[in-house]
Amino acid sequence: QVQLVESGGGLVQPGGSLRLSCAASGTILSINTMGWSRQAPGKQREWVATVSKDGSTNYADSVKGRFTISRDNAKNTVYLQMDSLKPEDTAVYYCNAVVRASGSTRWNNYWGQGTRVTVSS
Repeated sequence: QVQLVESGGGLVQPGGSLRLSCAASGTILSINTMGWSRQAPGKQREWVATVSKDGSTNYADSVKGRFTISRDNAKNTVYLQMDSLKPEDTAVYYCNAVVRASGSTRWNNYWGQGTRVTVSS
């Protein structure tokens, strides 16, 4: 069993910063790609950023230059540093991880429960 738990969401003013964390735990043998997505009120979930096991990153155009994704492989944790936040960044942010659990030959994609980010003055 694998669990992902996000933290770090909250209320921030436009132009401010927040750092999200997502820790994976359980019977983990290896983690491949980790990432973040978000779902704004009334909209579909959209991809935000991913980081591979070797640290290479990709970003959605809407956050490029403002958000930074990183990971700590020793802690099975992925981070999302969000700077220059805008009201349109308001959403529930979800992390995901492609995990090979101990005793399994398959890779599965797991999701966290989400953490809410509100950007408002």
